[in-house]
Amino acid sequence: MQRPEAWPRPHPGEGAAAAPAGGPAPPARGREPAGLRLQEPSLYTIKAVFILDNDGHRLLAKYYDDTFPSMKEQMAFEKNVFNKTSRTDSEIAFFGGMTIVYKSSIDLFLYVVGSSYENELMLMSVLTCLFESLNHVLRQGPGFSWPWGGSRAVSAFRKNVEKRWLLENMDGAFLVLDEIVDGGVILESDPQQVIQKVNFRADDSGLTEHGVAQVLQSAKEQIKWSLLK
Repeated sequence: MQRPEAWPRPHPGEGAAAAPAGGPAPPARGREPAGLRLQEPSLYTIKAVFILDNDGHRLLAKYYDDTFPSMKEQMAFEKNVFNKTSRTDSEIAFFGGMTIVYKSSIDLFLYVVGSSYENELMLMSVLTCLFESLNHVLRQGPGFSWPWGGSRAVSAFRKNVEKRWLLENMDGAFLVLDEIVDGGVILESDPQQVIQKVNFRADDSGLTEHGVAQVLQSAKEQIKWSLLK
């Protein structure tokens, strides 16, 4: 499936006019230091997304760089973040040189982690998209079936994501997350677009049983580590 273009982001200090090909660099403007060079646009990125239960145990997690290279370091980081955020009414925290946005839902805590210089509103848009995309499934009514064949009986009256539903639909949760973030790069922040793309992936002939099996195996690994903690 063809991925949408990720959102470009200007580097700090970007904005000076580009020099003509082969010509001298333009003079610095305002308070820009002389000799400041333009940098190529980068992409909005995040470091991690994880969902914990109300005891701080991992249910789902994806890390996109080597800030925490081992499982032990990741779990310790998640526990520290949970201890710092679980009893506050805020939606943003700064921890270990990172910006963390988070949201609670019944018996779950959803977190999106970015670097200290990352745009907080952009991080929040990822968090909101993840929550609403997962929550969208609960509005489908009783007996909703995932397009790839997993039938989940859910109540039409539930309005929020909860632990039991997440564990029963872990395969779908990973597919939703993969449509929002790929390799740490933010691809989508519109939950309606995410749901459409998840459905497309399931209906696409390119989504083989092997592909679904990989998603299920990843989900099982997440549950295993949660139970072993």
